[in-house]
Amino acid sequence: MGHEGATGFLGIADLLLQSGLVTEGQLREALRKQQEGVPLPLEHLLVQLGHITEKDRVRILGLHWGIPFVDLTETPPDPQLAALLPYELAKRHRAVPVTRQNGKLVVAFADPLDIFAIDEIRQHTKHEIEAVIATEEDIQNALKRLYRPDAAVSNTVQELIRDLSESETLMRKGAEEELSAEELREIAEDAPVVRLANMIITQAINDGASDIHIEPTRDCVKVRYRIDGVMIDAMVLPKRVQASLTSRFKILADMDIAEKRVPQDNRISATIDGKQYDFRVSTLPCIHGEKIVMRVLDKSSVQVGLDKLGFLPDTLAKLEEVISRSYGIILVTGPTGSGKSTTLYSILSRLNTGMVNIITAEDPVEYELPGINQVQVNPKAGLTFASALRAMLRQDPDIIMVGEMRDRETATIAIEAALTGHLVLSTLHTNDSSSAPPRLIEMGVEPFMIASSLIAVLAQRLVRTLCPRCKEPYQPTESEFTRYGFTPPANLSDLVIYRARGCDYCKHTGYKGRTGIHELLVMSDPIRDLVLQHAAAHAIQKVAVEQGMRLLKEDALEKVLLGRTSIQEVVRVIYSG
Repeated sequence: MGHEGATGFLGIADLLLQSGLVTEGQLREALRKQQEGVPLPLEHLLVQLGHITEKDRVRILGLHWGIPFVDLTETPPDPQLAALLPYELAKRHRAVPVTRQNGKLVVAFADPLDIFAIDEIRQHTKHEIEAVIATEEDIQNALKRLYRPDAAVSNTVQELIRDLSESETLMRKGAEEELSAEELREIAEDAPVVRLANMIITQAINDGASDIHIEPTRDCVKVRYRIDGVMIDAMVLPKRVQASLTSRFKILADMDIAEKRVPQDNRISATIDGKQYDFRVSTLPCIHGEKIVMRVLDKSSVQVGLDKLGFLPDTLAKLEEVISRSYGIILVTGPTGSGKSTTLYSILSRLNTGMVNIITAEDPVEYELPGINQVQVNPKAGLTFASALRAMLRQDPDIIMVGEMRDRETATIAIEAALTGHLVLSTLHTNDSSSAPPRLIEMGVEPFMIASSLIAVLAQRLVRTLCPRCKEPYQPTESEFTRYGFTPPANLSDLVIYRARGCDYCKHTGYKGRTGIHELLVMSDPIRDLVLQHAAAHAIQKVAVEQGMRLLKEDALEKVLLGRTSIQEVVRVIYSG
């Protein structure tokens, strides 16, 4: 298990030097900082300075205290032990049961010196406890894996079915669908269904889902999550819980629970584990009942720096230069779900210095940005993108963001705004950056207006990043590149790239998180001339590439060579031909 024996109670500095983790120079630097008044223990300072990792720090503390260290990524806890230690107790004491050894229960603690925690766990489990030390992050991840709510969901569903069976109304009517709105509301506010709905939402948050799908089928109700852009089955629930569960989510979203024949949509706000989330909820009547989809909007996720979006350094430098202009139009293009909103919000956050007036028109406003004036478009009330834009121009803006260029009127007003000294950001649905000018011309915008206002087009996609814990190195063949239309790198014989394998940490998908791939077209005089001549996208692309533009698939290949993603994932996302 990677246990180190006790080493007497040697000083931390001596242990660090003996283990070869730091040099004397690095140790002196940390001690000097302590003397200068940095109020951190030596080992914390060394982590902050980048000389040791958090795992090194915890391992050395264990040696110092004579307590064995365990790496929970290499020694995953035994799932059967979760029954011995309730989740609430494990969470409160930041502890996770690892294994049984010599008749004792081995428990990993973030703080193994907390004798009260050890005592409470001993009393509850009726086992002698052997305390070991692990990193806080490993313990939190292990808790999420070990206490997945599968068993709790199963118990709650059984309880809910018992409640439903005991309902005289249900017995009398014999079909959930025939219940009146009042009866549905009564069942939907019952404890088991409230717990079940909460579990579905909480597990989605823990799994990092962007969308929750509640799908009724002929025989059951499926719960599926979209994680890193891919749908994953999460739960299969009995058909009998359908009416009460659907009603519960509709009550939470303040919808009409009696109306099942037309689509509805609304929002839910919730605080989960101290973080604020919004959920955009929509219902759709299907043949086996109403399908519910909830888009998870994590309010903290849009405060993403531009440097965290996966830009290669030269692309980021060009983009930084483009967004620092005082007027003109910048378009972000790509299909739905390619991260356009996140990129726009990140640009706005960068530009929001407090010295400019920024106004946005969005449909809907998904995230609230402090210090920015956001307008919710409402076509039913006559507030379209075009009318919102006109009104915004009377509000003395410096920077305007229009959620989407949907029609000629919106595009024309946005371009006029750019020509009169405003920086305008917007999105457009095109596959690559070179297709944006021809698309605007198709919409009816005059080519001379596009040529004189457009300053850059950023096309992007999202690819899943390989799981750092299980990605597998291998040597690629030339055909692996040529088969998908990539140019094989010159150093092919020495090249090592990675592919997905799958482990507990990434739910056996081989991927964890996503990153962007980008294509930035910066307007130049030759490209403006082509736009004025109504040139096709391929002609614009040819000139842009000659001027140094990196194509989407070239950017993607660069990320494969850097070990961030795999060839298979890139092909899945951009269908390079």
